[in-house]
Amino acid sequence: MLVRGPSMAPALKNDDIVLVRWGARPRAGQVVLVRWAQRPDQLSVKRASHEVDGGWYVVGDNPFASTDSEQLGPAEVLGVVKARLWPRPRLRL
Repeated sequence: MLVRGPSMAPALKNDDIVLVRWGARPRAGQVVLVRWAQRPDQLSVKRASHEVDGGWYVVGDNPFASTDSEQLGPAEVLGVVKARLWPRPRLRL
């Protein structure tokens, strides 16, 4: 997946490419790929905070440039980000 926007900086930046394991069960603290009911056509990369009724509460690493569960409510987690592939490969995010 291609990351767009600054919401996950400094861990991930605009134009980073990440490897997502679709369908993986998330744990708190992991970077995840999500979708919100209010924005069904938009996929977002966020950090899983905790499980709640209706999905997961997720947040961006950059609180000054993130639209996340604070504004949109619980998200549906589609997969777990396992690694950054580009520009500097990295397993831990």
